[in-house]
Order: sequence, then C-alpha cells, then structure tokens
Amino acid sequence: MSGTGSVEELGAHAARARAVALLRIRSRATALAILPAAAAVVLLVAVAQGRIGPGVWSTVSWAVAACAVVVLLVAAAVAVAVARARPAVSPTVPLTEAAAPDLYRLVRDLADRLDVPAPSAIALTPDCDSWLEDRTHPAAQPKGPTASRRGRRVPAAPVLVIGSPFLWWMRVAELRAVLAPVVAGTGPSAHPDIAAARRFVRGLDAAVADAALPGQGRVRRIPAAFVGWVARVLLRGCRGHAAEMERCVAAAASGRAQEVDYGLRIVAQEQVGLAYAGWDRLLTRVALPAWRMGRWPSRLDAGVVSALTELSRRDRLAEGFTSRLGERPACDLIEEPGAADEAASLLAARLFHGGPAEPGPGWSPVDWQQYPEEVVDRKWRTEAARLHRVLDAMGVATSVSVGAPDAAADGSAVPTLARVIDHLATPGADSEALAAGLGAAVARDEEKAAPRPRTGASGSPAAGADAGPPDLWGPVPLPLFPLQPPRTGTELLADHVVAMVCCAAVDTAGAAPGLDWLDGPALLVDGGRRSDLGAPVSTLVEDGDAEPLLSWLTAVGVRTDKPVRLG
Repeated sequence: MSGTGSVEELGAHAARARAVALLRIRSRATALAILPAAAAVVLLVAVAQGRIGPGVWSTVSWAVAACAVVVLLVAAAVAVAVARARPAVSPTVPLTEAAAPDLYRLVRDLADRLDVPAPSAIALTPDCDSWLEDRTHPAAQPKGPTASRRGRRVPAAPVLVIGSPFLWWMRVAELRAVLAPVVAGTGPSAHPDIAAARRFVRGLDAAVADAALPGQGRVRRIPAAFVGWVARVLLRGCRGHAAEMERCVAAAASGRAQEVDYGLRIVAQEQVGLAYAGWDRLLTRVALPAWRMGRWPSRLDAGVVSALTELSRRDRLAEGFTSRLGERPACDLIEEPGAADEAASLLAARLFHGGPAEPGPGWSPVDWQQYPEEVVDRKWRTEAARLHRVLDAMGVATSVSVGAPDAAADGSAVPTLARVIDHLATPGADSEALAAGLGAAVARDEEKAAPRPRTGASGSPAAGADAGPPDLWGPVPLPLFPLQPPRTGTELLADHVVAMVCCAAVDTAGAAPGLDWLDGPALLVDGGRRSDLGAPVSTLVEDGDAEPLLSWLTAVGVRTDKPVRLG
C-alpha cells in the first residue's frame, strides 16, 4: 500500500467513524423521545393482560401514555423545525456551464483524474478561498419552472465555490493544482454516512440560527426558543465529532489530490498567499473609499492583478511573480469574464460594505479610468466641504484670502487652507471638538445617503448573487464582514485635513488626483505620487505644530490663502 493511499484510506475511515458517532447522537435523541411511549405500551399491555392491578397502575399507565403523546408531539415538532430550518448558504455568483464551458471541462477532467464525482455546479465568491458547499436543501434550490418538487431534497453533488480573485491572478495550471484537493472532497461527501451526519449538524445549526432571528412574535418566539435550546444541547454533543470528521475528510481529500499536480500545487500556494494580500489591500484602500462615496468599482478582480503587479514591483519578496502573466489566465475559462467580474464586484460591495443588491440612484458602478475624477477628487472635495461646515458651525473666523471676499454669498467663511491651519495651530484650539463635530457630520451624511428599501431589490437574480441567501440580509443589509473598525476622532480629523490640502494642491499647484493600486487615493505632483503628506498633517492635528506642513506646502507650491472649490 502506498503512503498516499494509506493517508487517504485512514482519513476516510476515520471520517466515517466520526460520522457514525454523530448519527448515534441522533439515534439516542430519537430513542429518548420514544422512551415514554415504550413505557406506556408496556404498562397498557400489562394492564390489559391482567399482570398488574387495575387500580393505581391503571391510572399510572394512562398518565404515562398521556405524557408519551405529549413528548412524541413535541419531538415531532422539533424534528420538523430542524428539517425545515434553512441552512446557511454562502452568497455567491452562480456560474452556469454555458457561461464557463472550459472551466466546467477543467473541473470534470480533474474529477475524472481523481476518480471522484464532479461537482454539480460552480459559483464564484469575492474572497480568496475555495470550498465545496451542499445545496441540496429545498430552501437552497433555485425558484422557477425548473425547481425541484416542493419540500423534496435534491440528491446532487456539492457546489464548487471558487474565489474570484484566483481566476484573474492565477494561471490555468495553477488553478487546477489549487482546486485538486477541493474537488477531491466530493468523494467523501458522497458517502451516505458522512452526508447524513453533515445534514444533521447543518440542520441543528440552522435551527439555532432561526431561533435567534429578531422580530418574531410571542406566539412563535416561545416554541422557537425551545427548539433552539434542544438544538444547542445536541450541538454541544456533536461539536467534537463534527470538527474531527471534517479534519479527516480534508486529510482524505488531500491524500487523494497528491496524485495530481503535487509539485505545481506547492508553487501555486505561494500565489494564494499573494492573492490574499493584494485582495485585502485592494478592498480596504481602493474599494472602500469608493463604496463610501456611493460608487462601486465594477472590475475588482481585474484590479487585483494591477495591485499584485504593483506589489511585485515594490516588494523584492514578490519579484518574479509577474513573469507568469504571459501564460494563459484562468479567467479565460469564462466566456464573458467582464460580466462575471462585475457581478462579483457588486457582491463584494454588499458583503463588505452593506451596499444595495443592484445598481440604482446613489449606487452606480465606476471603472478604473474614471476612479481618480469620480471617486478621489469627489472624496477630497466632499470631506473639505464637511470640514468647513463644521468650522462654520463652531464660529471659527476666516483667514485672509487672496482674490475673494471674507465671506461667501451664503454668509459662510471663505474655504481656504489657511483657515484650517490657523485654527489647528492656534494655542488652546479645541481639536477634539472639531473631531467630534466631524464625527457627527459623517454620521448624518451616511444616514442620509443610506439606501432605502426597494421592493424586489434584495436578492434579485439580476444582481448577480444567488436568489435565495441574500434575502436573509433584509432590504438594507449591514456589512457581513466589515473591512475596518470605525475611525477615531483624530484619524477622522487627519483624513479631512489631508483632503483639504489635496484640494488646495489641485486648485493652486497644478496637482492631480490619482489612483495607487496598493494605497488608494493618491496626490500626483508633476506626474509623481506624493506619499509624504501624512506625517506633517499628523503633527499639525496631534501637536498643533504647523511648521512641517507649511514647509511641505512651500515645496509643492501650494497657496494656502486662495479659496478652493468644494464638493
């Protein structure tokens, strides 16, 4: 027996043993539920045959029988609630075979080489991960004329979920090597005991989640709480066995996959780590500012290639990775990669920012060529305008302005950079009050810009995501995975001062807004990026020392006394 086969067989055997242990827990729960009924039957038969007296024992028999009926009804209700509970399904972008025939062919060939069942379908997720997902529950089936019969579980192989950044950054051979251990997992998943154990655990988990849903009336809340309590008790007994079963399944799949592209997989794993770093940087530094402005970049997956190429250029540890770009990218396996990228980008905005499910007023796509003008410049001018509104509310006087009156037509002070610097550099200036005012203004603006519920918008198939799972988020969902914690008052004030400086640089020194793939909005001076603005602004905000910033402004040629155009 080979080492690889031994690892695979040992893992599969251990997984089946753990699955049997989980099914025993289910059987014990069932036996506990029918125990009163069994006792009632014994007592009633004994009374009928005259083996026990008709007096007290008869009363006891009927009391036990009544208790048995109640227990059976309660157990049946719990079983129905667990069976009908909707298991969690990852929000994804479905990818039909007509939309990606080459990708389906690659996965099927891989399954044939591994001698396992092929996944039933393929879907994309805006994350750097891939996995198999069981969607045989009736609630996870697509709605429409092709849907399965109501209430019937559809026997099918699991769905292969692929991280969309992998398709754009990885080459075809690398993607096949990375997917091999994932596809190999369909083998253990097809075993009846493992499949039944997984359904049992997922049903319990879904029942607990259903019991915790808000907005249930008292009539539903009490029985739901009881079902949730029973499910939590069973889950505590299942937790260890379920975790060990999944580890064994993963070990068995990894052992089987060693027969396919093992050497290439070691190299491809380096690309997985690099893709994760670039994707995280792209979301937090580039996409998040756009989302906050009500725009969503429609080519995030294509952007991750640019981000990783820039990372390779800057980081010596990543040197040589861009030489692979001459090979065929995995996104060529999709017929219309642009449409898939757009759907995944919209889903990413919904997952990580809580945006609407489909484009609309105040929520429109933006491509990378438009990003500097549509996002960066607009962001700076919006934040500069907010800063001056708060200064107006605080009664901060204007500074001397060249070529403009001391007050605007509406009575507010002229928006100059000198006004901001003078206020923050004045001894005793209350920067905390300014930061608090900005925080309140940001909260009001975000509430005003929040999307309103729209009938049929949530979970619409046209939004690119599966029709079922997004319904759970509500019409105006919060982000499931927030990218950054809320900014502190000092960070918020520094960001607004930076925005004001950039506006002044654009209006008075010929600078321009730009996009840095790793750091997001960038100020371009004479065609080059200036990344040294943060330190002097922090010194001004935190210490009230304006000299470093004034020196920087003089070097760039920014006029602080001229009014700037606000958003």
